[in-house]
Amino acid sequence: MKPLPGGDLPEKISRAHFIGIAGSGMSGIARVMAEQGVIVTGSDRSDSEVVASLREAGITVFIGHDTDHLGEADTVVASSAVRESNPELVEAYSRGLSVIHRSSALRWVMRGKTILAVAGSHGKTTSTAMLSSALHRAGIDAGFVNGGVVSQWGVSARSGEADLFAIEADESDRSFLTYHPSTVLITNVAPDHLDFYGGMDAIYEAFEAFARSATHGVVLCADDEGTRELATRLSDLSSVKTYGFSLEADFHIVSVDPAPVARAQIVYAGEQAEIVLAVPGRLNALNAVGVAGMLVDAGLSLAEAADAVGGFSGADRRFQFHGEIGGVRFFDDHAHHPTEVAAALETARAVVGTGRVITMFQPHLFSRTQYMAAELAAAFAAGSDHTIFLDIFGSREDPIEGVTTDLILQKVPPGYSFDYEPDWTRACERAVALAQPGDIVLTMSTGDLYQIVPQLLATKRAWDESQHATP
Repeated sequence: MKPLPGGDLPEKISRAHFIGIAGSGMSGIARVMAEQGVIVTGSDRSDSEVVASLREAGITVFIGHDTDHLGEADTVVASSAVRESNPELVEAYSRGLSVIHRSSALRWVMRGKTILAVAGSHGKTTSTAMLSSALHRAGIDAGFVNGGVVSQWGVSARSGEADLFAIEADESDRSFLTYHPSTVLITNVAPDHLDFYGGMDAIYEAFEAFARSATHGVVLCADDEGTRELATRLSDLSSVKTYGFSLEADFHIVSVDPAPVARAQIVYAGEQAEIVLAVPGRLNALNAVGVAGMLVDAGLSLAEAADAVGGFSGADRRFQFHGEIGGVRFFDDHAHHPTEVAAALETARAVVGTGRVITMFQPHLFSRTQYMAAELAAAFAAGSDHTIFLDIFGSREDPIEGVTTDLILQKVPPGYSFDYEPDWTRACERAVALAQPGDIVLTMSTGDLYQIVPQLLATKRAWDESQHATP
């Protein structure tokens, strides 16, 4: 199922069925569509926290794919991850139902709205969460659809009553070219989704077209090599503003304190303001300044924008704290690309102080592992004291012959401390055995490794009880 460059949207949707409803983005669109009065059902291959949340919202979700699941749907929504052979998709075509791509469904729920879109190879989920919560803090009941849960609300999307609508704009299949937003924020441009694009030229072309689709303003990071290149391609546009530590940035970060919570002093057009978040990390501070720039472009003053984005409490699976047991702190992060891995480990370093960072990493996608094994190995060697590598989570891909986690292990520098442990129980036991008071254990993946966290915490509790048991 591929996105279309444009095309007419259904005039009316009464009953919609989502194939792969628990997917990133899909669940949020389904939630908003239901809030707008559409009867929504969906299916997915396995149960999950997302499925449970959708059911709590009154949406019927089936596990597994079967033609009967379509029921009386007049419209079927699918993402690029859904294969043409999916029985529900085949049945939808045979019935002559309206079948639309995820991006078209998002356009449908945003019809008539002024769109603020966040894109980038990395950081867009956190930045979209920041933007959504900032609009709310500024008193604007904006709708939003994000690729991750906004922690303060426990959901990844809501409809909203205001004219503004904030979205995470996914570049993985070029579907972000269909939205035509008012203002765009681009956090960075880096090699990713190479199975789709093939190389950086195609990636730059897509991001340039996305930026040029904005009807009002473009906000770019001045510190990223990719967005600097993009800025040169957009040099004919007067609507481009930049942010970052660079002295040439329009929204210039004068100083930043990454922990225990991130604080940034910024200057724009001769005015100064401070942003204080409720989460740590230099990268979070950088993203917050980008969001503040977007809010200024949307009409807020610098002081109003800084206050609105301040207090941001995080997005689920973005260096999310899960507890402290026996002096060991446990975090989870969705990082899967080398740049994201390095950023998450940088935040962990800022938080851990004199302790060690012990990471459990599940590689995501066979193609990404094939392309980026060396970069992944280097990121862990530079930022983590010990890494426990697990098997690849293939997601939408079939296995590629010869592509396993071993490709990363072969690139690990000599002397670096690591394990390969595909068994989750033994991986938990190894992490807990290594961790000492003051250390951080960080699970890292955009696959299903987040589901290991309760098991990891239980293993630590059992370990501590056994260490203190009376002989």
